[in-house]
Amino acid sequence: MFSGMRVTAAASRVLHGTLRGYSNMAAAGRGLIFRQLFEPVSCTYTYLLADEATKEAVLIDPVLETANRDAKLIQDLGLKMVYAANTHCHADHITGTGVLKKLLPGSKSVISKDSGALADVHIQEGDLIKFGNFSLEARATPGHTDGCLTYVLNDKSMAFTGDALLIRGCGRTDFQQGCPNTLYQSVHSKIFTLPNSCFLYPAHDYTGQTVSTVEEEKRLNPRLTKSEAEFVKIMNNLNLRKPAQIEGPVSCGARLFPMVLTEFPASTRTSEKTPYTPLLWSYRPETSQRTTSS
Repeated sequence: MFSGMRVTAAASRVLHGTLRGYSNMAAAGRGLIFRQLFEPVSCTYTYLLADEATKEAVLIDPVLETANRDAKLIQDLGLKMVYAANTHCHADHITGTGVLKKLLPGSKSVISKDSGALADVHIQEGDLIKFGNFSLEARATPGHTDGCLTYVLNDKSMAFTGDALLIRGCGRTDFQQGCPNTLYQSVHSKIFTLPNSCFLYPAHDYTGQTVSTVEEEKRLNPRLTKSEAEFVKIMNNLNLRKPAQIEGPVSCGARLFPMVLTEFPASTRTSEKTPYTPLLWSYRPETSQRTTSS
């Protein structure tokens, strides 16, 4: 379609907006309610999926600051949230699951059993999150963290990749149990094996894009189209700044102690070229629950 043309940033945004609109219509056509929501400070996407018939809903990667917005949308649509599921423990925002459970009684928090985080439900590879006539299959995609999960809709038309796979990028691998070899193998064996037409929805985007496909990322991702050895070399030489205190409370307390996140000033965010910008970890022994950073 665009052979011989240079696709501008504006055109790219139009294309991805069209993809998002198409996926919304496709979802509605089979009785699935789907919304992609955005938190601008950490550039985090939250996803709402619900069965139009039963009204049961799942929220993926909610953020604390937008919990009230999400709860209102769920109530406005007449839905019942059964699960608030995290793709992993993020290091760049506080999850909204705790607040949402209070705003929407009866809902349960979900995260990988390998995350070391507290939740009502711990899941692993192959487990299903059921809502009405739909379900999300959990695929273990570690490498960014040990507890990363990709959630795949039962008809394999959509996948929610967290930070394992971003649009034309991926999550960093230099802290929080990160390993570039593991991440490469996770993406190629668990995400790139999905149908080429499967829509991919990441946890973050810093360039205004909203959705990709398996085919696009297999062809265009500047890191994951390389060999594993080349990918490892790239990831080991990003030289990204680590969050302050990352070696202390995170590595020592991730599986033992309650954790919270402190806000990182917007002025200190890295450039758009940095695929992942974490916030500061801090440790509060008096906190009753470790943040399951969505």
